[in-house]
Amino acid sequence: MRENHHVFEHLIARCRDLDPIAVAVAYPTDEVSLLGALEAAQQRLIVPVLVGPSSLMRAAAKSIGQDISACRTVDADSAEAAAAEAVALCRTAECAALMKGSLHTDTLMHEVMKADTGLRGARRISHVFVMDVPNYSKLLLITDAAINIYPSLEEKADIVQNAIELAHVLGIEQPKVAILSAVETVTTKIASTIDAAALCKMAERGQIHGGVVDGPLAFDNAVSIRAARIKHIVSPVAGQADILVVPDLESGNMLAKQLEYLAEAEAAGIVLGARVPIVLTSRADGAKARLASCAVMSMLVHARRKGEPARGHGGGTE
Repeated sequence: MRENHHVFEHLIARCRDLDPIAVAVAYPTDEVSLLGALEAAQQRLIVPVLVGPSSLMRAAAKSIGQDISACRTVDADSAEAAAAEAVALCRTAECAALMKGSLHTDTLMHEVMKADTGLRGARRISHVFVMDVPNYSKLLLITDAAINIYPSLEEKADIVQNAIELAHVLGIEQPKVAILSAVETVTTKIASTIDAAALCKMAERGQIHGGVVDGPLAFDNAVSIRAARIKHIVSPVAGQADILVVPDLESGNMLAKQLEYLAEAEAAGIVLGARVPIVLTSRADGAKARLASCAVMSMLVHARRKGEPARGHGGGTE
């Protein structure tokens, strides 16, 4: 592990004085997903409620040398049934958050998105990657790279607002939001530059609030002050973005994974805009990334209970 990996440790440490939250874990029937929930429980981040086929969950626990007898379990005989039961636990407030097990993301989100029995809120649901990038001086949020494929302008406004409010909870009081595109100038030939300009005007008029929004910005100008200076870009966001808003899921997914696999970044993640926070774990996630996702989930739940964003360390180097 690189010496300048630091963000996730700070996130996990900030939860040490918080009470663990009840989390519905949907279909944790393989070793990775079950271990992730149990590790978070051992760190006192969550109290897992394991939802799925009891026999498969016990078999998975045995294979990794874990005992789940102390955990509450809810028997569900299929991935679809487990997703429905886990969502119902959150809808009735028995659980304060939702965590994906070994089922497909589409299966879980299908239940979340149901109008009558799901967890939809007033705002568009979106996903945020919380990135620990060794060569970047602070926490970096990337959105949306997992839920909205080709978001409209109105949907992008919700995506931006969701990310800003997450940044507040993580301790960034006035997050700098870069609306990414391939160029820095507005042109009708690239639709994302038009959306970027409109989002900036929406922020100027108070339709998006709580952060400093600028764009369009190319990736280099969003994260490198040197690149911004060379291109003579005068902006309070350029070179020091806290949040990167991508044009679509494809570009966001590629950006997050490039940082992870080529720049040694670590990526946690959270789904926002629903009635409860949702963690979408991946088999490729490391233990620290899974714990960081649970830490973010915990901070969101506690901030909501207080009715205001939690304040604290914003993830920069000191």
